[in-house]
Amino acid sequence: MRIGMLTGGGDCPGLNAVIRAVVHRADAAGDEVIGFRDGWRGPLKGASRPLHIADVAGILARGGTILGSSRTNPYAQGEGGADAVRATMAAQGVDALVAIGGEDTLGAAARLAAEGVRVVGVPKTIDNDLAATDYTFGFDTAVHIATEAVDRLRTTAESHRRALVCEVMGRHAGWIALHAGMAGGANAIIVPERPFTVGRVCDWVHSCFRNEYAPVIVVSEGAVPDGGGELIAAGGTDAFGHRRLGGVGTWLADEIERETGAESRAVVLGHIQRGGTPTAYDRVLATRFGVQAVAALHDGESGVMVALRGTDIVRVSLDEATAELKTVPTARLDEAEVFFG
Repeated sequence: MRIGMLTGGGDCPGLNAVIRAVVHRADAAGDEVIGFRDGWRGPLKGASRPLHIADVAGILARGGTILGSSRTNPYAQGEGGADAVRATMAAQGVDALVAIGGEDTLGAAARLAAEGVRVVGVPKTIDNDLAATDYTFGFDTAVHIATEAVDRLRTTAESHRRALVCEVMGRHAGWIALHAGMAGGANAIIVPERPFTVGRVCDWVHSCFRNEYAPVIVVSEGAVPDGGGELIAAGGTDAFGHRRLGGVGTWLADEIERETGAESRAVVLGHIQRGGTPTAYDRVLATRFGVQAVAALHDGESGVMVALRGTDIVRVSLDEATAELKTVPTARLDEAEVFFG
């Protein structure tokens, strides 16, 4: 079998571990692997490279992706959709695809599978927001990075008696904010699932100062004030129609200072959360996903995604995997709120 592989959407730690695992598992079975460059752009434009064992040596601990990534949508106007992908696969002798990505990359994979392209998906997103899997690789690393930032911010907040707001990634789901905020002892955690009021945040800020410590607040980029809307950074939309979010952290810090009189600052972690060495957990999970993706192809599967359920790797349909996002439940937010203020 000749297997094509791509990494789409935002990069994250652990992608190279999947690539390495696919190549090793395929090599053991006598398969060949072709790596398509820059997400769906590769199979659309025919940009690829062969991948052998020597090509993946030493990449397990490396962040990013040796194949490159993009937010190319094969169904965007002028891209050609399934016909263009099939034509490239036929020209390069590729029998099936392993598509590694989040909701957008896998949504395109589901549509391609429905139109006859043989494809197996691997879930990747630091946001951990795919409902069909308990965890996605990249999430654990992002939480570790954000937690370390919260720990460091606390020391400088206390030194200057400032309120510090840490903005983390999370467009529609606040998993990074929740986990990093709880692990770092944040004095408030603000997520997209629960609109917030500036007044209540300021109550928590006042409570912290009354108790003789400086507040650190973690906020998801997609969090919205009650009755308001998302804060949009400059720029248009990507190929999947997403606007670039940003600015809620700075806006909230300004509001806190205006309402409380306490000096406030904002720190936006942004792409720092995506970079660097993956944690041991993400390396292991990504490796297991890669091995099981090739196993699914050998079992004749298509239109499925490998997923983590408990400690087992299972297969779910791509339609199920992309049907809805996994958001933070109210009960988890209530647990965290015990420590606010």
